Amino acid sequence: MKIATFNINGIKARLPRLLEWLEETRPSVACLQEIKTQDEGFPAEEFEKIGYHAIWHGQKGFNGVAILADGTKPIEVARGLAGEPEDEHSRYIEADVFGVRVCCLYLPNGNPQPGPKFDYKLRWMDRLRTRMREVMAEEVPAIVLGDFNVVPEDKDIWSPKALADDALMQPESRDAYARMLGDGWTDALDRLNPQGGVWTFWDYQAGAWQRDHGFRIDHLLLSPELADRLVSAGVDKDHRGREKASDHAPVWIKLRPDA
Repeated sequence: MKIATFNINGIKARLPRLLEWLEETRPSVACLQEIKTQDEGFPAEEFEKIGYHAIWHGQKGFNGVAILADGTKPIEVARGLAGEPEDEHSRYIEADVFGVRVCCLYLPNGNPQPGPKFDYKLRWMDRLRTRMREVMAEEVPAIVLGDFNVVPEDKDIWSPKALADDALMQPESRDAYARMLGDGWTDALDRLNPQGGVWTFWDYQAGAWQRDHGFRIDHLLLSPELADRLVSAGVDKDHRGREKASDHAPVWIKLRPDA
């Protein structure tokens, strides 16, 4: 089974690229972030034409997440995170599909820091960890994946100095991410590429793509039940270089069948 995550950076603007990627790589499950559309504007029928069924949590103009499954409809478990009722951002959706609990997220960026946006990021990470612990306690095969907006270690960016003051690199952000892993989750891409040097994002500015000045912020975290089934993981880097591409590349894992 192949499970992927892709920050599409506007589903309407990137729809041809998204459909192209789905048909070329055919993941069993595809999680999307930054769909940037209200619920009624989500192009579900376009995915159904190629065999995918979807659930989504939209928001006008920014944020928004979705889960697509090949040949079946994901069974929604939750949308949004508990703990902050006034938070109306569409950043989290969770579903059961193909015997796996799939938790798709778009974590707050947090810039500028310090400030209220960074404080919100850290609170959101605490709320996410609470939900992840609940999922872990269910002892189901589970994956938490998406754009975490955290560069976990210096090996995960082309130049640590380049983003030294950015919210993605702050000790508080990294510590919050590390605490999630400490609860028993496995960072799939890091596990299979411990040396680092694997990027999932290249900014549109300053020729970052052409110079390969990227970093890793799109992660797939596996519960112990799934970590034992991990076969491979990778980044569809070539899709970042196509016309009118997202500034993220799709990231994926492959799992062996459940015994």
